Amino acid sequence: MTVAPSRWLSALRELGLVAVLFLIYKVGRLAANGHVSEAFSNARAVWDLEHRLHLPGELSFQHRLLTWHWLVEVANSYYAYVHFPATIACLIWLYVYRPAHYRWTRNILVLLTGTALLVHFVMPLAPPRMLTDTGMLDLGRLYGPAVYGAPETDQLSNQYAAMPSLHVGWAVVVAVALIAATSGRWRGLWLAHPVVTLLVVVGTGNHYWLDAIAAVGLLGVAYWVVRAQYPVAVPVPELVGVGAVPRQRVLPVEEPALRG
Repeated sequence: MTVAPSRWLSALRELGLVAVLFLIYKVGRLAANGHVSEAFSNARAVWDLEHRLHLPGELSFQHRLLTWHWLVEVANSYYAYVHFPATIACLIWLYVYRPAHYRWTRNILVLLTGTALLVHFVMPLAPPRMLTDTGMLDLGRLYGPAVYGAPETDQLSNQYAAMPSLHVGWAVVVAVALIAATSGRWRGLWLAHPVVTLLVVVGTGNHYWLDAIAAVGLLGVAYWVVRAQYPVAVPVPELVGVGAVPRQRVLPVEEPALRG
């Protein structure tokens, strides 16, 4: 099967757009770096707030995880190697097989990541693995594989940007997109991805429970903003055999043409 040149050009354009947006996010996240004392002050405030809200303790959860050292390594690997590949694979699949769902999902990710960047500027936050006085450990550094280097020498990432958790936010977007774009009876199992991601980021000491709650809250706003772009199943006659019932195809919502 041959692919039309316009299809390749469209794919390259989308790839370039995603790459530029990701670069902007990375540069912006690094620009928000450096507020160390404020990040630790906010971390202590979040830690205390979670206790007042009677949320499960990150420390007790991490202690349970430490009873299985092999599971710690699995969790570290999931944190390091699943986040980006899973999101990229989802976007590629949607682009090829569900274009309307791809545009909707891409816009959700852009809104979520953009608002997350604003939060990084407003509220720098040290992750729980840095609160050594609470007993929390950096499981990535202790057991590997480690994603981050020492904070004082790490020039490639901003480690004081724990809130919101984009690991959790992107995982939810992937699960929702695949559930919406497929029709199998077991498609609800895609929700396992954000659930496992949540347990991983908290257990490894990279995020607080409130980081995940903040991500889901921002995601809810993003879904509301682009609610009109949700692909709608429209009945389209399709000859599939004598006496067959016409199938439904998911058609993209056409943007209104500009009038001169």
